[in-house]
Amino acid sequence: MKSLKNILSFILIIALAVLPACSASYDGEDGSSPPLFSGETSFDGEDLGDQSGNNYTEIVENAFISAAQKPNSYFSIDANTSSYPNLRSLINNGYTIDKNAVRVEEMLNYFNYDYAKPEGDEILSLTSSVFDNPYNPETKLLTVGLAAREVEFTSQRNNLVFLIDVSGSMFGADRLGLVQQAFMMLAENLGDDDRVSIVTYAGSDRVALEGAYGRDKANIMAVIEDLSAGGSTAGADGINTAYALAERYFIQGGNNRVILATDGDFNVGVSGTSQLEKLIKNKRESGVYLSVFGVGYGNYQAEKMEALALNGNGTYSFLDSVAEARRALVEQIGGTILTVAKDVKAGITFNPDYIDSYRLIGYENKLMSEDEFNDSAKDAGELGSGHTVTVVYELKLVENASLTEGNIADVTVRYKPTENSGGLSSESSELKMSVEAADYHSAMTQNDAFVASVVEFALILRDSDYKANADLNALITRLDDLDLSSDQFKDEFRSLVKKYRNNTEN
Repeated sequence: MKSLKNILSFILIIALAVLPACSASYDGEDGSSPPLFSGETSFDGEDLGDQSGNNYTEIVENAFISAAQKPNSYFSIDANTSSYPNLRSLINNGYTIDKNAVRVEEMLNYFNYDYAKPEGDEILSLTSSVFDNPYNPETKLLTVGLAAREVEFTSQRNNLVFLIDVSGSMFGADRLGLVQQAFMMLAENLGDDDRVSIVTYAGSDRVALEGAYGRDKANIMAVIEDLSAGGSTAGADGINTAYALAERYFIQGGNNRVILATDGDFNVGVSGTSQLEKLIKNKRESGVYLSVFGVGYGNYQAEKMEALALNGNGTYSFLDSVAEARRALVEQIGGTILTVAKDVKAGITFNPDYIDSYRLIGYENKLMSEDEFNDSAKDAGELGSGHTVTVVYELKLVENASLTEGNIADVTVRYKPTENSGGLSSESSELKMSVEAADYHSAMTQNDAFVASVVEFALILRDSDYKANADLNALITRLDDLDLSSDQFKDEFRSLVKKYRNNTEN
């Protein structure tokens, strides 16, 4: 029976990937149906329309800081990945890249790395590497890898509220149609005793399904399939209703979460970013976590969606395809909705005897003061089951610095375990690691080379002041030297870089 169920599930997922965008309303002049979504990694070859309505948080890149004057660097850590799939579709469709769409840390965190995993009762583990910078011979790169414990999605009960934007801006195969397919995939993977509610919002909010058991998959899918788009966007009303339902069916010791899918176009009621932040901050005290999935192009409000995730103890991802939905909500479902550590923040102290100056690459809007780092009540980022996070610093060494022995830096990560990882969320834990000169190696490992490649590509896309000798052709040559055959996503990255080069040459 289990084998038959797996076969039926597989057939369902394949069928979803080739169906049109369910029942989202369509008003084409010729009466035609909306274009099929390819089910590959992007809308390759389709016209995504005017991109001028996209809104991204402004990024001011971190500068080099003197280690003698300010040896400590503090920031919040999360595993958001939205920048990469968004960029992937823009590149595949030949659009000019807004430099603020390029978030280096989110590009890095999209991929998995061969970091040491937590052992025994550990929830997080740390790994470091120091190596020559391939695009700037005057600096070194320091990577700090963080790996989270992996928890089986089926090991506990889930209380989920699907909060779905069905406003007019969500019409289309890349918006509501994709969301419907994504949530139907998730529904298929629910346990029999899980609870599911569905809230939609347009001009007003509506409870489409309340507290259904996971075993009632046919009913859950029918409700999702019956959704259609139209009207204005009263997002705040939907958020309030979704959290109320999550609290009503709250499972002690379980995974309680609101999963929001939207293009971020809130235009009725509470709609400003600061207002939404305040609303979500109040809601997170309930013990309900938040996952945010962005969809759509041309009206994509990344700033608002990131604010919701940052303030709702959650993560933020972007769905550009059925394949990406399958990755996030089937293949990596634990990392997406099972938080194992919250309020995760890092503090790194550089030794001025070795380091002249340092520059944190990415995390520009997640920087913290020393007081914030030491304040256990200060909100910070979250990590899900099995997540890996990569932090990269660019280092300028002191003149004649020896990289044979001695301490380069000390790393401290603070976090609070969650119920999903068997911890008490009110208790703060600490993880420490020393980065030694002996950790330096001139020959890059596979991890080093790929991390450096992602960073270099991001700097090229941003036309960064810190790109130094970054060059697409040299980057592609190094990528071609890597064996990426065992990781389809890294192999796809290599193809994406080549496509971007082709776009810029034409």
